[in-house]
Amino acid sequence: MLPLPLLLLFPFLALGFLLSSSASAQVPPFAMTPCRSYCGNITVDYPFALRPGCGHPGFRELLFCINGVLMLHIPSGSYRVLDLDYAYRGLTLHDPDMSTCRALVRPPVRGGSAGNGFVLEPWRAPYLEPAPDNVFLLLGCAGGSPLFQGFPGKHLPCREVAGMGCEGYYGCPAWEGAMGLRGWRGGPGSSPSPYGEANPPACCGVPYGAIRGINLTRLACEGYSSAYGLAPVRARGGALDWSYGIRVGYSVPGEHEEACRGCETTGGACGHDEEARPLCLCPTWNSTSNCDASLAGGDDHGVLHQVQGNVAVEVLGDGEEGVPDP
Repeated sequence: MLPLPLLLLFPFLALGFLLSSSASAQVPPFAMTPCRSYCGNITVDYPFALRPGCGHPGFRELLFCINGVLMLHIPSGSYRVLDLDYAYRGLTLHDPDMSTCRALVRPPVRGGSAGNGFVLEPWRAPYLEPAPDNVFLLLGCAGGSPLFQGFPGKHLPCREVAGMGCEGYYGCPAWEGAMGLRGWRGGPGSSPSPYGEANPPACCGVPYGAIRGINLTRLACEGYSSAYGLAPVRARGGALDWSYGIRVGYSVPGEHEEACRGCETTGGACGHDEEARPLCLCPTWNSTSNCDASLAGGDDHGVLHQVQGNVAVEVLGDGEEGVPDP
């Protein structure tokens, strides 16, 4: 039998254990699993994230890790992420159905398109955009394509970007044997002109900013290639040495970056709620400012958000508890 002092102390010890267990159960999952993630050899950190509720809301539901391969998904399709450069704020993407210097990828069915192109959701456009030195080489576009505005002989939008364009691309081994194929006329050897004598040209190089979206179906093009510059280095071997892929720059509003730094300085992780409002994910609460303000009860808006799974619960300053409408 336990001594009397221990018997008297036992209820208090049990109560303390129960309170401790209850507090641990109420800690949101973000406090136990930080927002920084890894997929293969790529680090995924703010403003990007793999976990729901983490990162900047402008990049939510964008990246996915599938069997150790980091993928980016937007309306035009899915792309493998080859590199995520936080210093220069850029991603390098790979589209397996895109033409390169060694192979022209043709559509599987007549009248179709090969490759994804690049199309963003309108609400995501302020945060992501292909780099200014990224050229999209549109292949086999129809004469009625919006590219030519009804005048395919003018080739108005076709140009070089960062020293890369169709004239150089026509020198690729992929064009050998492409002559005479429907929709690919006007390739190398047909004319001294960069775009040949065909009407319309077999290739039209454009920067992303000129048309704000590479939608191959809307542009009536059969395929595309994409290359990006590595300034100030210029490829010496011509188009064969270009870097093929899609280089995408990203940006975050300055006030959001400043708020995130304040959150991280106080031990939090930067995230957002279900309504895409920025949050600071703290060990026991999620604050609208930082973890110090949360602990001191000095949250900027008088509201603390606790995110558990996919349900956001608001604890109001007057003690009332409410759940947002679904």
